[in-house]
Amino acid sequence: MHHCFNRRDFLAVSAAAGVGLWASTRLEAAPWKTKLHKSLIGAPNEATLTSWKAAGFEGIESGQRHAPLDEAKEARKLAEKLGMRVHSVLYGWANFNTDSVASDVESVARSLETAGAYGSDALLLVPCRTGGMPMPEAWEFDIEFDEKTGHLTRVVAGDNERFKPYMAAHDRSLDSAREGIKRMIPIAEETKVVIALENVWNNWCVRPELYRWLVASFQSPWVKAYFDIGNHVKYAAAMRDGRLQIVYPPEVWIRAFGPLLAKIHVKDYKLNADLRGGNWAGIGQGTVDWPAVRKAFEDIGYNGWLTDETGLAWPELNRRLDRIIAGQPPVVPGGK
Repeated sequence: MHHCFNRRDFLAVSAAAGVGLWASTRLEAAPWKTKLHKSLIGAPNEATLTSWKAAGFEGIESGQRHAPLDEAKEARKLAEKLGMRVHSVLYGWANFNTDSVASDVESVARSLETAGAYGSDALLLVPCRTGGMPMPEAWEFDIEFDEKTGHLTRVVAGDNERFKPYMAAHDRSLDSAREGIKRMIPIAEETKVVIALENVWNNWCVRPELYRWLVASFQSPWVKAYFDIGNHVKYAAAMRDGRLQIVYPPEVWIRAFGPLLAKIHVKDYKLNADLRGGNWAGIGQGTVDWPAVRKAFEDIGYNGWLTDETGLAWPELNRRLDRIIAGQPPVVPGGK
């Protein structure tokens, strides 16, 4: 067996999500039990916190990963006074697949301490990059992997010889990332800050079953997933029954993570009509089915933050996020 969730399980989840899509998009309102909060990314100073609070946001993800601890503590006090929260810190890339593993671990450790001083409960970490060699197109991936090691046993159906260098690089980076993150778990526990691993456009762990395996492999409450809703829509299509279909939409990822989900970044991506490639889109103007995403949050009991990464003007961003939280399409039919 090669998967934590086998292919049949994921197809069942995907099919269920598709059935739910029709029901969810008809909802005008729903008695949601889960509560979602709106956030932006920036520097948690007085001017920013005050203006964002007035604009209707509840929190901030700090982009200052190595802020002095005394400054972070003061920012926490100010945020709490305003009824805001510095809920997470954005670290970004950690190159655990290079010779700089030791220095990266030290740098991330400093950021965990900063996050603790802010009163944040998570540090966003991107664990590695993979590229520079032949690899499948986004819609060609058909991954199988060893559930004991996470190593890839295939990435496409049929002949995988051309992609052996990619598979080897993927395995090496996975091993290095796991080694580096394991070294940081005691610091995460000490600071009470979750190491939240974000999925990005780096050709790495592009299927939800594999990404869930990575997060679950640490067997620690201090390592979870930071899911960017738009990032892996690029990889959502797969060949089924002789044709390309959307098999891995964001709601499938969300249900796969379940209680391992720590945080959410909000953006959208629009696939081309043939499902081969696409481009970024405004929230609600892409391929993401937002009511289905909201239903998935409810199904897994996600009470947490929706942090915008699009830079949309605040009034319109607020309106769209409020509609997402209510379980409605963020852009009304015929709207922008």
